[in-house]
Amino acid sequence: MNISGPREDEDEEQTRQRKLEEALEVKSLRRIVSAYLNYPEASEEDVKRYERSFSKLPPAHKALLSHFPLKFERLRRCISTNSYFIFNMLQAFEPPLDMSQDTDCCDGSYPDHAHDDQFCCRGEKDANENLCSRESNVCSGEPTSTSGRMCSLESKQICCPEGASDLTKASTINQEVENGVNHDQHLEEKEVIDKHSGHCASDCNGNDCSSSHEWLDPSLQLNVPLVDVDKVRCIIRNIVRDWAEEGQKERDQCYKPILEELHSLFPDRKKESPPACLVPGAGLGRLALEISCLGFISQGNEFSYYMMICSSFILNHTQKVGEWTIYPWIHSNSNSLSDIDQLRPVSIPDIHPASAGITEGFSMCGGDFVEVYSDPSQVGLWDAVVTCFFIDTAHNIIEYIEVISRILKDGGVWINLGPLLYHFADMYGQEDEMSIEPSLEDVKKIILHYGFVFEKERTVETTYTTNPRSMMQNRYYAAFWTMRKKSATEGMTH
Repeated sequence: MNISGPREDEDEEQTRQRKLEEALEVKSLRRIVSAYLNYPEASEEDVKRYERSFSKLPPAHKALLSHFPLKFERLRRCISTNSYFIFNMLQAFEPPLDMSQDTDCCDGSYPDHAHDDQFCCRGEKDANENLCSRESNVCSGEPTSTSGRMCSLESKQICCPEGASDLTKASTINQEVENGVNHDQHLEEKEVIDKHSGHCASDCNGNDCSSSHEWLDPSLQLNVPLVDVDKVRCIIRNIVRDWAEEGQKERDQCYKPILEELHSLFPDRKKESPPACLVPGAGLGRLALEISCLGFISQGNEFSYYMMICSSFILNHTQKVGEWTIYPWIHSNSNSLSDIDQLRPVSIPDIHPASAGITEGFSMCGGDFVEVYSDPSQVGLWDAVVTCFFIDTAHNIIEYIEVISRILKDGGVWINLGPLLYHFADMYGQEDEMSIEPSLEDVKKIILHYGFVFEKERTVETTYTTNPRSMMQNRYYAAFWTMRKKSATEGMTH
């Protein structure tokens, strides 16, 4: 009898499963990249729709809005500037997988609803999206890793970005909205975007893209639904929240209480042995970076490649404050006080990440929180876990709480700020989509069951990726708490 047969069969099955998971991940990542690449075309279609509506007006009504044609052209220039940023971001991205590999093996085995991730928008009512927020599930995206692969951006990479060209944005871009186009700027952006019409990246000097960007070949691009492009627009607004001066108010509402609490709880941080803090749902990385600057070994964990591609670019490749200009508010015509407000530029980043004073060991890890941090190596590893607008992204919030309890050291602290706007609630037509949605009272009882004691608790009023000049301001009354994990001697209830 061949006793090695079953083991060989098992190895073959594991290899087949690994290849399938990798192919699924490549397919998912291609879809996300395609959504970014489709941003200019989809946005142009929106402008054409505005023009068609305007053309249907009677002459007398057109005369009252005679500035609209000029506004539409300004919108196109704003879209061009956003696209310029996006394409440079994609050029800098180094895919963790072979993007040219065949993915036919996974056809039919990856239903659309399996793409949902924790990235979503909690924003304002938009003219193009019924509600660009968690309520409409517009911004459920793609996982960074179907296999829980860890993909870190180490602090040394952030301090020493490689290959980032000095593609600066002219400060006179404000004139584009108020006084007309900045022609040199617009021509440079158009040149880059035109070269991307074949989706082979070129830099602003016209240098051809290297073989490392073959994954941007148009033959690999997918036709994606418009909802995927909506996620790109959500990312642009999230950039303001994390990396623009205009987002400082929201950061003060959400991040400042967390940072003050960490500073108070760990007053004797030593450079030789800094405390370790995990930030699940780190988004674009600002909170994780600020925690690192406080003197913690900080690791951000993010599930969405939409977020990870953008955070990697800002953390690793920005060269100076205000290097880039974006127009985050142009995709909503509703609740605008003026065209100038809607078309105003925002400079990013508001700080230079590499010069921010990070603590050695800062990293960003891609993957599903439960899959990655259920690994035995994570048990009792962390001094603190910080969750901000995160715990309601779970299919099963109890599982999140269980993992947080397991990875914290005895006596470790969990700081949370956020609502309970459950991400997978009300996903009609998707019968297999699990969603457990307990009240805050129930959540607190579950937390106590997993060995925590409440130290502080209050409510924080905040917005989320809100246009500060909009006529509509959605506000959350977020739960803010500090929990401490009991030591083993104090006894667990499970």
